[in-house]
Amino acid sequence: MTYTRPIGVLGMGTYLPSTVRTNAEVAAGAGVTPEWISERTGVRERHVAAPGEAASDLAAHAVRSAVRAAGLDMADIGLLICGTSTPDELGPATACRIQTLTGADRAVALDVSAACSGWLFAAKVAHDWLRTAEGGTRYAVAVGVEAYSRFLDPADRGTAVLFADGAAAAVLGPVAEPGGFAQFSLGSDGALADRVLIPAGGSRRPASAATLAGRDHFIRMDGRAIGRFITDVFPRLITDALDRAGLALADVDCVVAHQPNPVLLRRIGADLGIPDDRMVVVGDEVGNIGAASTPYALARAVDTRPLKPGDRILLAAFGAGMTWGSALLTWSGAPAVAADPPYGPRSVPSADRTTGRSTSQGAAR
Repeated sequence: MTYTRPIGVLGMGTYLPSTVRTNAEVAAGAGVTPEWISERTGVRERHVAAPGEAASDLAAHAVRSAVRAAGLDMADIGLLICGTSTPDELGPATACRIQTLTGADRAVALDVSAACSGWLFAAKVAHDWLRTAEGGTRYAVAVGVEAYSRFLDPADRGTAVLFADGAAAAVLGPVAEPGGFAQFSLGSDGALADRVLIPAGGSRRPASAATLAGRDHFIRMDGRAIGRFITDVFPRLITDALDRAGLALADVDCVVAHQPNPVLLRRIGADLGIPDDRMVVVGDEVGNIGAASTPYALARAVDTRPLKPGDRILLAAFGAGMTWGSALLTWSGAPAVAADPPYGPRSVPSADRTTGRSTSQGAAR
């Protein structure tokens, strides 16, 4: 069975941990000044998970918010896909942890590992799963989450000033035409896998006294190589997506991309001729939250612009691996904002910076 209706976004949810680290706090450990951080990255602050707060905890808040925004119950969700580079454990899948935390007991739960491209890869899997109605599944959740703070060397100015924690989720399901996803395109280049990685802790270099002493369980990044990669791949993603769809840049209402470095993102956007009011940049306020970055930026666009039914959104993501992808999304409804209520013994109440922030955005169907 294949759905004839397109598959789009029915609701979105985000979650940011309560603790906020400013540039002044990060600069002290990294041996730089706050001005150095803001001038080179544009990041002003980043959120950090509380002790004992794992990636699955962050993701669960975002998933519950997204499902509620879509006007659904957890029992309606047939597929739960998590994109993350910072899983709770090497196994089982973090999605299984999220399933238990949210009560999505009827969902097939699995992880996608594509670094900062993870949510877009997850959305593609969910989209195709729903289009073929695997097991009669009608609704899916794609969530991106990172707990990068657990893997940062505070003395490494190339990573400590950029990476942060957060989660964002989207409920996917049938929407009315002309809404929904189209023109997915994904890619990867494993020859560049060593440009950004956590060197130890896996089967290649298991944890040992030597890897701990060598600080090999922290993120290592070749910043210059990554900068060149982004400068090359981001423009190609935009132009290729437009060419495939037969569109001009003026036909796109909003460009939503991974947020690795706001300064770099704005510069490339300007070079491409993307107007400031059509380029979503949120890395200033949250840093690089990896697989959560693109859906968080999309949720912010829904919340703040707001997006209107029929608006065309060009999605672009890129990350370690190296991985990359793009898609077109025609928005199918106006947002409705709510907050995630307390849940279970490990919940963090919503509302403000002292208790964690969780939001929902829903789309009419």
